[in-house]
Amino acid sequence: MQLGSNIANFPAYLSIHLSSLTHGHGRRNCNQRLYYYYYYHSIHVLQGFLYSAEARRRMQQQLLLCYCTEAAAAEAQSSSTTTTTTETTTLIAIANSLDIRVGRIVKIWRHEEADSLYVEEVDVGEPQPRTICSGLVKYIPIHLLQDKNVIVLANLKPRNMRGVKSSGMLMAASDASHENVELLVPPEGALPGERVWFGSVDQKENLPECTRPGKCQKKKIWELIQPHLRTDESCVASLGTTHYMRTSAGPITSQSLNIAYS
Repeated sequence: MQLGSNIANFPAYLSIHLSSLTHGHGRRNCNQRLYYYYYYHSIHVLQGFLYSAEARRRMQQQLLLCYCTEAAAAEAQSSSTTTTTTETTTLIAIANSLDIRVGRIVKIWRHEEADSLYVEEVDVGEPQPRTICSGLVKYIPIHLLQDKNVIVLANLKPRNMRGVKSSGMLMAASDASHENVELLVPPEGALPGERVWFGSVDQKENLPECTRPGKCQKKKIWELIQPHLRTDESCVASLGTTHYMRTSAGPITSQSLNIAYS
């Protein structure tokens, strides 16, 4: 079938079995496959939905219907896989713009104005320890935190926590009910101030610069990444299911929480 000279302008297609929907005037149970080529003037998200002619005109879409071969179907699947891979690569790059470091709690006390908060001084490789407030009182006894090695998210904008300026966050894992919480633990040999990254060992050599705290907050980078953080069956922290959280000394873990969330 002749597709016309503008076919190169149609960058994506979506296969739909007509047996699962009504198209036109009662065309059901058709075994043919239709591939819908969409060209979006200004819309970048493809939608697998059939609009009326009037709706299509309003959205300024050009729609072309044609019968295609199984080869075209394979090409469509390949295109979808490529898109997924690109999205994953982008997510890793964004996650690695977070300033996540190994830290060590050098001093800790209960917050005088907030019963649920500890106040910690944490060595993150800077001239002076950072002051960080964490809501761990009901989860971890204070004596287990003194001198503990931890993982710190360091490029958050400082926040006033009941009169104490908190400049970072201790990273932890919790179960789905949030009844059990454990701090993430760096491997033995990791030093305070060492940068943490996601991905393979080799990716350490190609890490992006850390995003400034103000930009990190404005673009909500932590809010974007946090839902993808978890631990696997071996309690190893990761982005998604395969991109491990690492230091040069090895991966980051929780003590006992597996299939947990950060």
